[in-house]
Amino acid sequence: MPADQHDHAHPDGHEHPEGQGHTGHGHGHTHAVNFDPTAADPDNHAATPTSGRAFRIGIGGPVGSGKTALTAALCRALSAEVELAVVTNDIYTTEDADFLRRAGVLDTDRIEAVQTGACPHTAIRDDITANLDAVEALEERHSGLRLVIIESGGDNLTAVFSRGLVDAQVFVVDVAGGDKVPRKGGPGVTTADLLVINKTDLAPLVGADMDVMTSDAHRMRGDLPVITQSLVTTPDAPDVAAWVRGLLA
Repeated sequence: MPADQHDHAHPDGHEHPEGQGHTGHGHGHTHAVNFDPTAADPDNHAATPTSGRAFRIGIGGPVGSGKTALTAALCRALSAEVELAVVTNDIYTTEDADFLRRAGVLDTDRIEAVQTGACPHTAIRDDITANLDAVEALEERHSGLRLVIIESGGDNLTAVFSRGLVDAQVFVVDVAGGDKVPRKGGPGVTTADLLVINKTDLAPLVGADMDVMTSDAHRMRGDLPVITQSLVTTPDAPDVAAWVRGLLA
């Protein structure tokens, strides 16, 4: 059954019955359902950033999916060739920023921490002021920045970044969450510019079927890209790093 013929639970918590809120507009065909509440144009992925500022990539996903590990991997892979910096988000601590500093993936003055004080999506979508302030502080300290990675705190499948904050979004899910996760959908899975299925090395241990997981991901996302990876076997995240290089090019 096509995706736009199901009942859907929207991020606002309300159920929208079949045929309501996503019709074919009365002209003989239907459109894919877009649950991204931040997108003025649902087909406008990886927008061109404002001239004179760094390109901003948001990394989101559930708790424990590997967002910080991916951020660290991208820093290791790209820092020698691209002027970059990182903003991390945690609810009450600076845990993720501290991890990146201890790992030595960047100079410590290239890492800013935001404490959201509430659910992570509030600071990446609803009120992005604290993250914008952090990005601007980094740009003032490092005038040559070409890339800022903004890592969200762990959140659910509805968590997306405001397009006023980032130019492109990566959403990370992990195999340990089960091979059913991609087909559950949600705007993180269906509208992010890149979906990363992480920790593929765990699939045999948790009984996850990678063929099912990847095929469901492609079915839910259409032409949007999907990357599967294990940072145990490829610690520098080469496929995601190549995708980022393509955006910067």
